[in-house]
Amino acid sequence: MGDTEKVDLNSLVKVREALYRLVISQLYYDGQQTLASSMHQTIHPDPPCPPSDRLFRLVLLGLQKEKEASDERGQPEDQFTAGLDLEFESDMPSVAPEPAAYETCYVTSHKGACRSACFSPDGQLVATGSVDASIKIIDVDRMLAKKAHEHGDGDSAGHHPVIKTLYDHVDEVTCLEFHPRLPLLASGSRDTNIKIFEYSKSSVKKATSVISDAIPVRCFSFHPTGDYLVVGTDQPAVRVYDVSTAQCYVNPFVKQHHTNRITSTQWSPDARVYVTGSNDGTIKIWDGVSSRCVNTFSKAHDGAGISSVVFSKNGKYVLSSGKDSMVKLWELSTSRCLIAYTGAGTIGKQYHKSRAIFNHTEDYVMLPDEVTKSLCTWDSRNASRKQLMSLCHNSPVRHIIHSPITSAFMSCSDDFRARFWVRRTATH
Repeated sequence: MGDTEKVDLNSLVKVREALYRLVISQLYYDGQQTLASSMHQTIHPDPPCPPSDRLFRLVLLGLQKEKEASDERGQPEDQFTAGLDLEFESDMPSVAPEPAAYETCYVTSHKGACRSACFSPDGQLVATGSVDASIKIIDVDRMLAKKAHEHGDGDSAGHHPVIKTLYDHVDEVTCLEFHPRLPLLASGSRDTNIKIFEYSKSSVKKATSVISDAIPVRCFSFHPTGDYLVVGTDQPAVRVYDVSTAQCYVNPFVKQHHTNRITSTQWSPDARVYVTGSNDGTIKIWDGVSSRCVNTFSKAHDGAGISSVVFSKNGKYVLSSGKDSMVKLWELSTSRCLIAYTGAGTIGKQYHKSRAIFNHTEDYVMLPDEVTKSLCTWDSRNASRKQLMSLCHNSPVRHIIHSPITSAFMSCSDDFRARFWVRRTATH
């Protein structure tokens, strides 16, 4: 087995060397002598590379083959619905509006700082959580109807957007997530409890089931089936809870654990792995069945604490943000940082954790800046900066979450408010 791996590795090295030679030859052929010479001095190819356009012709053939394979699979040429995939995309046009083209549609207020929110999988509901220990469940269509009514385009009488307010925690609500399949909402709190609500029952204001930890809960994520929760707390050990029995599993190998509190976690779409980020500055990938740590990105943000981690739709990438005000895209198959999204943070460092997210098509990466209270946006594929947008909050924005299905997101702030943003309507 070892010999086979060596042969494969040697073959890959030779292919890469041939690729570099083709690049140098193509640059000479295209008249880019300076670039070709610079690369020549770095690579030191032997023998020297003559001018040639072979790379150009190979790329033409490859693109044709890729198109034929796509046609055979019956997939549409514009695969934006599948999200971000750098393996097959180069200059794919964005199909969604830039977040700077959004406007506030609705504002709801808590009695304390608002620091958590989530959308339902179908995008029809959004929940917000607060330091005042309350949770609000808000109907998206009613928010849109209220906005239309204010502009004289509809009737929203008798249909208040907030359809339910839940009071069952005794401390800050730190995280929220809807069940992926059932009409259930889970909430985590500094009171060390995870509570699950059957929100579809009109009389329910208290949790129908409770998972009690001993440590303040910071983050969690449902398994794609909804049967398990991976949970991060103020302790460095990750928990995996069975939702129906509340049984807890913790990896017994202490050396695999984080060394500080866990700040963010998410299960991959295929449930094979889950990811965690920590104040210790590392990102860890865990086996979805055994909960063994299978990969660690040490000093992922140059030693700064990790603020958020989120999978791309296809599970190939993890998007992370850190207290260094950087956002990074990691490729799991190679354990490499492919793209760094820079320029956020007027002072270079964030005092609070700021969550980075994709929009619903994964065309854009979004991050709130705590000092300017504005939204930083980048093209997800090439990291080019987009227009900065004020989020209209009076205090730092502590959480943002984008709709999974449409051009809308929620921003939550220490000014006690949550703002619902939608694509700006054309003025007549």
